[in-house]
Amino acid sequence: MTRRTDDHPDLTDPRVGAPFFSTWRVGGPERQRDAVEVIARTWERRPWPTPDLRSYHVYTGHDTSTLLHHSQWASEAAYEAFVKTHRQERVDEIDTAVPGIERLWLGRYRRYRSGVREGDTRVPGCIVIVDVEFEGPDPDRQRAWVDAVFEALESEPNPHPGGISGHFHLSTDGTRVLNHAGWESAQAHVDAMAAPGDGIGSASALWERVQTWPGLKSSTVSRYDHALGLVPD
Repeated sequence: MTRRTDDHPDLTDPRVGAPFFSTWRVGGPERQRDAVEVIARTWERRPWPTPDLRSYHVYTGHDTSTLLHHSQWASEAAYEAFVKTHRQERVDEIDTAVPGIERLWLGRYRRYRSGVREGDTRVPGCIVIVDVEFEGPDPDRQRAWVDAVFEALESEPNPHPGGISGHFHLSTDGTRVLNHAGWESAQAHVDAMAAPGDGIGSASALWERVQTWPGLKSSTVSRYDHALGLVPD
């Protein structure tokens, strides 16, 4: 069966070979709440579709309009099998209850590197998604850019204490990097962004290299709250 959980996903779970991220625009905080509850009911009243789906999590955007979906699959083949046999009935039920949902994108990724403060057991109060796009596919460039971010982070003498974790994922098409970052709170992230000398994008040569990487097309930052976790019972 399917069970609801408040636990955040384990992004370093070695059983996850194909993490997926997607975004829906639902329009307004009330519809955000309604959509989350409808998703929960739609899934809870059905058996868990396959052991190859490790977990499914939904986050509400601080823009009060979007939902972020993160599903952890053993493989892309497992996801494709789910699409053929189980996905449409769930989509239909959700769309009937909350009409007008815009499904903006679906990204297929592989986790590349994670950074977690040693011994830090805090539960993130805010999830920050950093979505980076490059001009054209280049897997070597994806990895090199992430490595450069880690080098810049490791050079910071006083990193902001509100940061908990960062999990960097590479899109399978070679064009994007997604960082799923855990922060103590949204305000901690706001403060860190407002004070770059404390550890995010400080005025150093290493951070300048990250920000001006050849082929870097765009970078967006979005904040979310963990709203729903679904796992097999």
